[in-house]
Amino acid sequence: METVTLKPLFHRGGECIAIYAPQNGTLNHYFQKKAGAKWTKTHKCWYMPCNEKNYEQLAKALKGVALLQIDELKKYLLEKKKGTGKENLQAAIPVIPPMKQPPAKIVAQQVKGTLAISKENKEALQKFKQQLVLKSYSPSTIKTYTNEFTQFLQLIKDKPANEFTVQRIKDYLQYCHEKLKLSENTLHSRMNALKFYYEQVLRREKFFWEIPRPKKPLQLPRFFNQDEIAAIIKAASNLKHKVMLMLAYSGGLRVSEVVTIKTANIDSKRMCIFIENAKGKKDRMVTLSPVLLIMLREYWNAYKPLHRGYLFSGQNAGEPYSTRSLQLVLNAAKQKAGILKPGSIHALRHSFATHLLDKGTDVTMIMKLLGHNDIKTTLRYLHVTNRDMLQIVSPLDNLNLE
Repeated sequence: METVTLKPLFHRGGECIAIYAPQNGTLNHYFQKKAGAKWTKTHKCWYMPCNEKNYEQLAKALKGVALLQIDELKKYLLEKKKGTGKENLQAAIPVIPPMKQPPAKIVAQQVKGTLAISKENKEALQKFKQQLVLKSYSPSTIKTYTNEFTQFLQLIKDKPANEFTVQRIKDYLQYCHEKLKLSENTLHSRMNALKFYYEQVLRREKFFWEIPRPKKPLQLPRFFNQDEIAAIIKAASNLKHKVMLMLAYSGGLRVSEVVTIKTANIDSKRMCIFIENAKGKKDRMVTLSPVLLIMLREYWNAYKPLHRGYLFSGQNAGEPYSTRSLQLVLNAAKQKAGILKPGSIHALRHSFATHLLDKGTDVTMIMKLLGHNDIKTTLRYLHVTNRDMLQIVSPLDNLNLE
C-alpha cells in the first residue's frame, strides 16, 4: 500500500493541504475525482484548501487505498492554533481565499474570487484582459497572465497598481522568490504578466529593462527509449487510447494538438497530418506513419468519428477529448507496463525528437516538425542523444584491472 504525505502549503493566496505521493494513475484518480484535489506545477504536488471538511473527504477517499502520513500537517495546525509557531504561514502574508480562475474568453464579466482586489485595481484587471484579447493572445496565455496578474493585485490590496515604481516591483518579485518560493518558470510567467500590464496597457516603455530575470536551470528533456514506447502503446487499455498515444509519438505532437486534431486533417494520399493553429497560432505539417495509418483506419471503422469533427471526441458530442484524460491514459499505460520513469504526454514528443536525432535526422528538419520558433529550443536534444556517445570509449575500459 502506497504512503501519501500531507503537508501545509501556501498557494495562490491561501492555506492549502499539499498532497505528496508516488506517481500512480490510481492514486491520481482518487485525488482528482473523489477528493477534488488539483495539481500544481509550481510545487509539483496535489493540493486542496486547508479545512476540516477537505481533510475528511480526502481521508475517506483514500481509506483502504493508501496510508496517510500527517505528522507535518498536524504539527503546523497545532502551532497555528497556539499562534506561536514559526511555521504559521499567516505570519508572512494575510490569507486570501484561493481564486477560481475565470474563463479566458470572457472580458466584460467580473472575475470571480477577486473580492480582495480594490475597485481601482479591478478596473486595471479588466483593461489588462481586454488588451490581451485585442492583441489576439491565445486562450491559454490569457488564462495564465490573468491568473498571475490577479495574484499580484490580491497581494497589494488597495494600493493602486498603476502607481508602482520599478523598485516596488523589484521588492515584490524578491518577495515571490524568497517568501513564496516560486520556481524560476513561475517567476518568469509572473514577470511576463506584469511586463504586459506596465508596458502594453500603461504604455510605460522599457519599464522592465532594469528588472533582472532569474536564470532558468538547464533541464534536459525527459524521454522514453523505444522499448518503453512500445510497452506503453501495447499496455493501452483500448484501441482509441492506443491510437492517441501512437499519434502523439509518431508526429511529436503536443497534448493539445492530439486532442484537437480534426478528422479532415489526416491526408492519407500525401501521407501527412495537418496541425492547425498550434502553439503560437502556427500551422505545420508532420509525416503520417504508415503504421499509424493502419491503426487510424481500424479506429475509423470502430468509432466512426465525424468527417468534419474532432478525430477523438470527448464525453459530450462535439467536444474534444480532454488533455487531462489523455495524461491519465498515459499514466495508466505506464503503470500497467511497469515503467517507473517519470514523464507526461510531452515526454512522447521529446522521445520523437530524440529518436530522430539518434538516427541522424538533421536538427533543422526536427525543428520544423516540432514547430519550434528558435533553433536553440531544438538543440536541447543534443544533450540527450546517444548518437555521438556510442563512439566514445570510457577511460575505465582501457584500465588493466585483472
